[in-house]
Amino acid sequence: MSEYKLNPKRVLFIATRQIGDVLITTPLIERAKELWPNAQFDFLGYKNKLSIIQGNPHIETWIETSERPSLVEYLKLFIKLFRRYDLALITQPSDRSYLYGILASKKRVGVIVDDTKNAQKKSIWKQRCCIYTVSVDYFFQHVIVEKLRLLEPFFANPEEIFNQPIRVSPPVPEKIPQSIDEVIQGVSLIVLHPGPLNAYKRWPLAYWAELMEWLVKQGFTILLSASPAKQDIELNQAILSLLKMETRQQVINAAGSLSFSQLTSVLLKSKLYIGVDTSATHLAAACEIPTIALFGATPPTNYGPWPNGFIGKEPYQIRARSQTVKNVTILQGPGDCVPCRKAGCEDKADSRSECLDLLTPQQVIDSIQKRFNINGA
Repeated sequence: MSEYKLNPKRVLFIATRQIGDVLITTPLIERAKELWPNAQFDFLGYKNKLSIIQGNPHIETWIETSERPSLVEYLKLFIKLFRRYDLALITQPSDRSYLYGILASKKRVGVIVDDTKNAQKKSIWKQRCCIYTVSVDYFFQHVIVEKLRLLEPFFANPEEIFNQPIRVSPPVPEKIPQSIDEVIQGVSLIVLHPGPLNAYKRWPLAYWAELMEWLVKQGFTILLSASPAKQDIELNQAILSLLKMETRQQVINAAGSLSFSQLTSVLLKSKLYIGVDTSATHLAAACEIPTIALFGATPPTNYGPWPNGFIGKEPYQIRARSQTVKNVTILQGPGDCVPCRKAGCEDKADSRSECLDLLTPQQVIDSIQKRFNINGA
């Protein structure tokens, strides 16, 4: 039986991390609204990270904070949050997320890290300030399941949370810039997104160029997506410099040109998406278009793009050179160390990952031909 009977009037969701971590809270928001249909839902996250779920019909107020707030910002946040909520759902295990939760509500549920003795010791105060906590499992628990489990104490049978289709909700589509929209009308469009946040999740640039040459030979137009970050814009330019002139003429470089809502509109017009382990890949999967995700160190069992409509807790195997669930195909490189969940072979953000170096363009091409019935030499 459910341990806690709550009928909250105001609920705060806290996701103070990256854009992809915000997007994957949408199944939690959806289930919570089914549980508390009359409650007001607000969302707290970092500035410039919330656009990926802007327009979510269940969120009334968006509260943005800096990643490193000044004293004045902290005071404003204190006034805005202090004991305004009946329940805070803390979806990240960081100390700051918990402090915001403590500030906002007397009742809290949260995610904790307790996989080592040191982590257990550091998490004691978080456990004590919550009515319920969910432990992170970086290998054998998907992050969406992790978030949904925050609702377990409020269900008589927690398995009810997972016995119906689970969906990630993309942002509301917005009008595409005219310069791009005119070009993609009437073409067979494929979206590629090469740039992850960290270098160890990158696929070699020459591999992207080889794949793009093949795709253009099959008659496709390519939209090359990227965030406005300098490193991603430069990455796209480096890939374009490797292409033949006739290939470049079939490539739209949309680096820094599309908001997530506009990218959603583009994806919905696309035949296929191919990308690395990054937020745009999760967005493509959420748009329910055919999606190929290139994974290296990250376990797909923990952070693979969720196949929308999947029922259950475990869509993926931890290791498989190729696996497809609904619209999502995940490709991994070879090696018994895959996935290691380290930051690349040197365990640092700017490291290379041998498993991605060994994931060849031909493996991606074979997957395209097999999964999406796209033929070509």
